[in-house]
Amino acid sequence: MLGGAQLSVTDLRRAARHPVDYPVLAEHRRLGDVHLQIVNLSANGFMIQGGSPLGRGERVLIRLPVIGRIEAHVIWVADDRAGFQFERIVRPDLFRELVDEMQPRARGRRRRG
Repeated sequence: MLGGAQLSVTDLRRAARHPVDYPVLAEHRRLGDVHLQIVNLSANGFMIQGGSPLGRGERVLIRLPVIGRIEAHVIWVADDRAGFQFERIVRPDLFRELVDEMQPRARGRRRRG
């Protein structure tokens, strides 16, 4: 697995975050499949809530709508939350589409096949 995007903390905080409620199955090289619940998302990464066996610096591979498989690594852990940075920044046009797919809706989400 390759190195991350290496963004500064200031760069990470500047990215707009969008609330989502999206379960993913992450692939971890040592633990295998790990269930995560993404609760907010930016073009640089995401936050999970509900706990995780992962520690700072660990890497996972996840599959998201629109962008497909992407690697992310844990940049912070606090209580039952953790923040992840994507290995690359998601293009703005794809990010808007991704948020649209992942945000909860009153009538359910559209799924891609």
